[in-house]
Amino acid sequence: MKFDFVADRECKVKTFLKGQGISKSLLAKIKFKGGNIWVNGFEQNAVYLLQAGDTVTIEIPDEEPIDSLKPVKHELDIVYEDDHFLIVNKPYSYPSIPSVLHSNTIANFIKYYYMEQNYPNKRVHIVTRLDKDTSGLMLLAKHGYAHARMDKQLQNKTIEKGYYALVSGSGELPAEGDIIAPIARRSDSMITRCVHQMGKYAHTSYRVVKRYGDVYLLDIRLHTGRTHQIRVHFAHIGFPLLGDDLYGGRMDCGISRQALHCYYLSFRDPFTGQINRQLTDLTDDFDSVIIDLQKNK
Repeated sequence: MKFDFVADRECKVKTFLKGQGISKSLLAKIKFKGGNIWVNGFEQNAVYLLQAGDTVTIEIPDEEPIDSLKPVKHELDIVYEDDHFLIVNKPYSYPSIPSVLHSNTIANFIKYYYMEQNYPNKRVHIVTRLDKDTSGLMLLAKHGYAHARMDKQLQNKTIEKGYYALVSGSGELPAEGDIIAPIARRSDSMITRCVHQMGKYAHTSYRVVKRYGDVYLLDIRLHTGRTHQIRVHFAHIGFPLLGDDLYGGRMDCGISRQALHCYYLSFRDPFTGQINRQLTDLTDDFDSVIIDLQKNK
């Protein structure tokens, strides 16, 4: 895969490429594993001195799949795809990545899809993960360079995700608000998180979309990406998600997993400069709960 850039100043090739998101490891891969660098059409090395206006072309070698990741055939709901990115609508009950307990995951499905399509890059790069029982939009990069560019956006918090959640609790939940509370792993569990003063900074914003008695439909934005952040924060303020038995959510509303769905995803495509915005509908189980709540209101 080739990419072209125009130098904006006098500097070494490696210095300029670092500014384009080419890491030392990727530069080494270009140098030693079948890639190449050209300046104005002539092959050059990483220490060649560029002049402003020079055209730099890099060729990144194809990526082989990770052998330990087993390809699994499974239908994918592909929302968007181009040469660099893939966005899928993840169903609930499937983890994003394999673990000791799970080998039937989105990563396994994606690897099978890449191999079936005979893509030159067959390594799976997940940019935004979702918990096993959270549904909705997941962003994947189709090669390592795209992944590196999106990691930068994750660090700069410029990838936007919107979630719908159903929560329930006693008292009144304000129409909108921010939850800022540090999150840590519980000392007695490898899975469960909690709000703790020694935890990592975490910030969640929400807006009430609809109220059904003591149940609220929320539109949620994350400003940080801690494990179980939405679930932990709303449990912390006394409004756990419906179906979330791990954090004390109600289990009598017709949904047996946390009522959480990533319906919105937005990022700036680093290769085109355009904003990519995607939306997806709620899942059937989430919709069914809302219909029942409306009937019983």
